[in-house]
Amino acid sequence: MAIPGYSVATLPDFVGRELGVSGWVVVGQDRIDAFAECTGDRNWIHVDVARARRESPFGGPIAHGYLSLSLLASLAIEIGVLPPDAATALNYGIDRARFMTPVRAGARVRNRVELVAVEPQRGGRILVRLKNTLEIEGEARPALVAETLALILADRSPAPPGVQKNG
Repeated sequence: MAIPGYSVATLPDFVGRELGVSGWVVVGQDRIDAFAECTGDRNWIHVDVARARRESPFGGPIAHGYLSLSLLASLAIEIGVLPPDAATALNYGIDRARFMTPVRAGARVRNRVELVAVEPQRGGRILVRLKNTLEIEGEARPALVAETLALILADRSPAPPGVQKNG
């Protein structure tokens, strides 16, 4: 998505504003299983559907907290937090993350992003602080709230004729 008027130069104007809300993404059991395989975290509450239905206080399997956290970046990109005239952005860190509500297998989540701060760095780089709220469809409380940091690399070179940068 494009955010009207949003660019590297106008980033400071957007501090304190919501940048947008992503579309819904299903956190299905297949995604949970793939994350477990990838990370080696095969705790039964995530991957043993029958046992989770019997023994879990959530009535079935739940997503790993770090799986939920890992969705923030791609959902923020979907919103358009990377200005269209920037070269790229790098994850720089997480200052605070709170897991508030488990994401049940099959639930849909989306990310609501607010630009909290913009700090110019050396070399034309810009450090941005984003407040991410991962909402769960039908739940009053979010899955998590996290302040993430991204280092935006400004692109000062013009695009060759006929080539559109970032997309």
